[in-house]
Amino acid sequence: MNKKRIIDLLWVLFVYILATVVGIITYNLFDLHHALKLLVADVIATIVVFIFSLIFKNASMYDPYWSVQPIVIVLALFVSHPFNVATLLALIAICIWGVRLTINWCYTFSSFEYQDWRYLMLKEKTKKFYPIINFLGIHMFPTLVVYLCVLPVSYLVNSSSSLNVFTVIFFVIALFSVLLQTISDYQMHKFRKQKTGKLIRVGLWKYSRHPNYLAEILMWWSIGGLCVFTLMDNYYLLAGALVNTIMFLCVSIPMAEKRNSKRIGYAQYKKETRMLLPIYKKVK
Repeated sequence: MNKKRIIDLLWVLFVYILATVVGIITYNLFDLHHALKLLVADVIATIVVFIFSLIFKNASMYDPYWSVQPIVIVLALFVSHPFNVATLLALIAICIWGVRLTINWCYTFSSFEYQDWRYLMLKEKTKKFYPIINFLGIHMFPTLVVYLCVLPVSYLVNSSSSLNVFTVIFFVIALFSVLLQTISDYQMHKFRKQKTGKLIRVGLWKYSRHPNYLAEILMWWSIGGLCVFTLMDNYYLLAGALVNTIMFLCVSIPMAEKRNSKRIGYAQYKKETRMLLPIYKKVK
């Protein structure tokens, strides 16, 4: 690990500790409904990260927020509310998911000399409007999406609902989604390291063009399902998983597809392989 990478990782650690502290202080400042307090604290913490992304001139400062934010939220909720098994299962699932995804980010992080290609694409397209897109699109929108995904947990910890069969089923699905994402990421890292080509068509990627995104979508449906079907109420809280799915289908996947379309053989790969569902299609 080179010196530049270590220093930049330490800066990221500092920024996220600061954002966490500011978020917790903000949460405790207001006498509001728990969902609204959580939203305000989340937005303020995002603004802290955004300010440092401007200082470092790199929007990728925000990248780990996607996986760190839910861990901080569920841990804070867990320690400040009475213990119940259903809440513990939600905590375990989210922490396993978040820690693994954060480790994966650390593994791929080189330094702030690199910036996510999607941000560079947006900067090139939006030009003078990029500062607005940077704040609202790159930072705030994903924060609101994950907030909606984690929101069901805040209702679960504020209830006295007990464990039921649905709690266990959705917990198992959540663990499966983590496993699915782990395998797909490992296969991608291995493919890139071996440098056997520019288009991966092995392992899970043979059956789905975006198995990692499939796992991410499945993860938040399972967390939403765990909370909602444990509560047997507030079914509207599944809106977070729905918004997350729409984001991947309408933003993340189209951007990735457009970039990959320039690679040799991708058109054929697209014809033969489902976008998400792992069903292999042979073209005659």
